[in-house]
Amino acid sequence: MNLAAAGHGFLSPTGVEIAFLLVGLVTLGAALVTVTTRQLVHAALWLVVALGGLAVEYLLLTAEFIAWVQVLIYVGSVVVLLLFGLMLTKAPIGRSPDADSRNKPVAVAVALAAAAALVWVVVDAFRTTWIDLDGAVQGSTKVSGEILFRHWVLPFEALSVLLLAALVGAIVLSRKKKEGQR
Repeated sequence: MNLAAAGHGFLSPTGVEIAFLLVGLVTLGAALVTVTTRQLVHAALWLVVALGGLAVEYLLLTAEFIAWVQVLIYVGSVVVLLLFGLMLTKAPIGRSPDADSRNKPVAVAVALAAAAALVWVVVDAFRTTWIDLDGAVQGSTKVSGEILFRHWVLPFEALSVLLLAALVGAIVLSRKKKEGQR
């Protein structure tokens, strides 16, 4: 029997599946370092690695538009805003004793419970969902745009107003007060 004609199964992954697994492991490692490091700036930089890894995962899933949105919005904007926030609040650059908590067992328990609840909700929500392989590619710009502007317009606009309010609030908080002003 010809092995190429037999296709691949669970125990014979393709190169894309191996790359997906390896990038996923690197992303998971970067996320763990993000939440366990005691240096705030290093945590922000490891967050860039984790979010970049997610963008690569989207590329491997052939969702190019979502991957570039991930890079532009999360890596390019959110992390830069986080770093500006760290700089404007004069957060310590080196090790920060305030970044360590004595509640690690409670935090781990809450994180595991939240992860279990999230997995349960996602599995339950998509249990009967089937992908239409004959239609347009699910990660394509056309499909993503139709879904975004048909079903998610109001939450998208509400989020943009919330981000604008946060930006204005950060500018107001960062302004230095002159003597004699309140």
